[in-house]
Amino acid sequence: MNKDQVRRFYAELWNDHNLSEMRSILHEDVSFRGSLGEQKQGHAGFASYVDRLHEALADYRCIIEELVAEGDKVFAKMTFTGIHQHAFMGYSPTGQRLSWQGAALFSFRDGLISDVWVLGDLAALEQQLQHNEPLA
Repeated sequence: MNKDQVRRFYAELWNDHNLSEMRSILHEDVSFRGSLGEQKQGHAGFASYVDRLHEALADYRCIIEELVAEGDKVFAKMTFTGIHQHAFMGYSPTGQRLSWQGAALFSFRDGLISDVWVLGDLAALEQQLQHNEPLA
């Protein structure tokens, strides 16, 4: 069940950008630390983070490489990817596809995700941003 909620978290909230499903996936006071290092609280905070990434990165996708569950915790090994279409991390848009690895730890309460802690390979992401020239 918990693995299914994590799959829905990525498929519906991130990949489909369907935030109307948030109440059936996330606890109302969810604590979320994203791969970019920002901490958000509750549905509104989480939604603002998702919206900002989708604005900056077209065709944004979260690809689950592996899921491991133990007790009320799920660990996800991830790849994040999107096309750099608006300012992102202080860099002007390049039009290039960015991709970085990450890992997420999920905790649950009442069958809903209550805490998400994501660590992303920001060094690899920044290296891509520094070496991509904006498209003319």
